[in-house]
Amino acid sequence: MTGGGRVHDRAILDALESLEFQFIERAVWRVARRGRDPLRGAVANGRWNAVGEFEVLYSSLAAEGALAEVGHRLSLEPIWPSRIEHEIHTLKVRADRALVLSDLKQLEKLGVNITKYESFDYTATQAIAAAAHFLEFDALLVPSARYNVSNLVIFLDRLRTPPERINTDLVNWTEWRARMRR
Repeated sequence: MTGGGRVHDRAILDALESLEFQFIERAVWRVARRGRDPLRGAVANGRWNAVGEFEVLYSSLAAEGALAEVGHRLSLEPIWPSRIEHEIHTLKVRADRALVLSDLKQLEKLGVNITKYESFDYTATQAIAAAAHFLEFDALLVPSARYNVSNLVIFLDRLRTPPERINTDLVNWTEWRARMRR
């Protein structure tokens, strides 16, 4: 997929070009529906990708962060979906040019309304991601909107080394929900 003709905000491009990239090689966690390839990225509308622009792989630096992201979506249903099974995957990733935007103050300087970061208004974050993709970064390290951890958002078409699955476990949502209520 390509950028689809998006016009990038020059101020965002300038700000991102002035930042140093980092090399990241580590384990990350990703939750996916059972039977779905965990190395396949998202193309649906998301915080860090707009429909049809590019494919991203959402992951977290902590297993609880990955669970919180998907658990939040499931909790929005009128009744918890009990028949849908998910797996949590541990992946080994290597990003050669990761853009680190690990705190909300950095995002605010780029136009993100941090008081609404947890909302579903993705306009500013999608613009940042599109600009980072255009500038050929291969990943973004960003704050999770659902848990106190950073997420690694990977631009799959920019990675030189594809992610590798190193472990998979079935998610026990009943147990997770009980932990979250404590």
